[in-house]
Amino acid sequence: MTFEDLFGCDVTVSDKGSITSWNETMMGFLAHSASTADALGKTLKLEPDFALAHACRGLFSMLLARRELSTVAQEAHTKADNCRLINPVSFRENCFIDALKAWLTGNPSRSVKLMEQILSKSPHDAMAMKMSQAIRFMLGDGPGMRRSLERISKVYSEGHEASGYFKGCHAFALEEAGEYRLAEAAGREGLELAPDDAWGLHAVAHVYDMTGRAQDGLNWLSGKEIAWQHCNNFRYHVWWHIALMHLDLGEYDKVFELYDTEIRLDKTDDYRDIANATSILMRLEFDGVNVGERWEELAELAASRTEDNCLAFADLHYMLALCGAGENKAASSLVGNMEGCHKHRDSCEMSSIISHPGLLAAKGLEAYRDQDFELAYSDLSNARADMVKIGGSHAQRDIFERMTIESALRAGLGSQARILLRERDLHRGHRDGYSEARWQILDLKAAPQKVSGNSNFAATDVA
Repeated sequence: MTFEDLFGCDVTVSDKGSITSWNETMMGFLAHSASTADALGKTLKLEPDFALAHACRGLFSMLLARRELSTVAQEAHTKADNCRLINPVSFRENCFIDALKAWLTGNPSRSVKLMEQILSKSPHDAMAMKMSQAIRFMLGDGPGMRRSLERISKVYSEGHEASGYFKGCHAFALEEAGEYRLAEAAGREGLELAPDDAWGLHAVAHVYDMTGRAQDGLNWLSGKEIAWQHCNNFRYHVWWHIALMHLDLGEYDKVFELYDTEIRLDKTDDYRDIANATSILMRLEFDGVNVGERWEELAELAASRTEDNCLAFADLHYMLALCGAGENKAASSLVGNMEGCHKHRDSCEMSSIISHPGLLAAKGLEAYRDQDFELAYSDLSNARADMVKIGGSHAQRDIFERMTIESALRAGLGSQARILLRERDLHRGHRDGYSEARWQILDLKAAPQKVSGNSNFAATDVA
């Protein structure tokens, strides 16, 4: 039978009462809630033949970028496909099922197009809206995120159940486009409508990071823990933003406190958690701060993910962990597996991105670890123009931008370092603490000499 869900979209289930748990699943997904998986599990227990729920289970699995979960996603698609043969489903539900199949066959861009087809007919479908945003984020498609939202913005008035979450998504898309004033306003408005919208809250945190207002950012986040306490591991990412602000203020003891008690509270090997941790440690080392043995814990986990090759962004942060701990054998294995993606580049979008720019960037990280800074600069700078394709945000990818600048400094390539710093400052519209320190180095050394360091990443002597 067909009933309407919270957003007025058709769902094919046997009992109207089961719509409640489905609505909880959708709202949980919008809020990055830790309860989402339980709500979906309850939904499928009540409605074992609910094709759309199976499709979303598969899509959620694909969003985690773990090789073993592709099997879970495939099983979910098979179940969804069988269910729709037994009980014919709506256009919207068919698109979700086909979007999962497209991703499983290596074409997540096709998955996005199917979400957009849903939105063209049902712009009020907040589940499709958020799924489109999530996949685009992994593809580094910031402009597409913004276009998608602005095509349907009129639908999300304050009367729409997801209007706050919509504004949070729009705030992030605007921030990535450099529209910082508009982004901050949208994020603040969204949080008023949806106090548990961690995505919108973090979009405003991005604005403060990009505009060099660390103390203002800390003030903004203070007292708003309700917006992220309920989250899945996304809550660690919000703590990461807080740590970045303290880092920019030079408050290293506070950074370590947050790292040990919040960011790495749970020693997971989720690529997003590894990304938070490795980029913090790398930034600390760039500032000349000894991080102790924290690399080792990350490297042990990363060593078990060298065969994933689901997402360049993930592979590169695993690489950071392995190089940071001096795990050369595992790092070489990861590079070798990334090289193997070349043969799949024509049939799999993610493999194509791993092949380039991912592989080139990974080799740059290896060269940096080996203190071959000229080669590191060459590899990283040649990957740089396409790094947006690895996904993530400007703030997350900034660690690779910093490493390219560090490589130039350590190789004695002063003019190249100046160009990179100017471009970074121009994009952000300001000089943050990192930039100021590097300009001071360049001002003191008109032609910087090659330098070396004593950490695995040779980071300490320049800063």
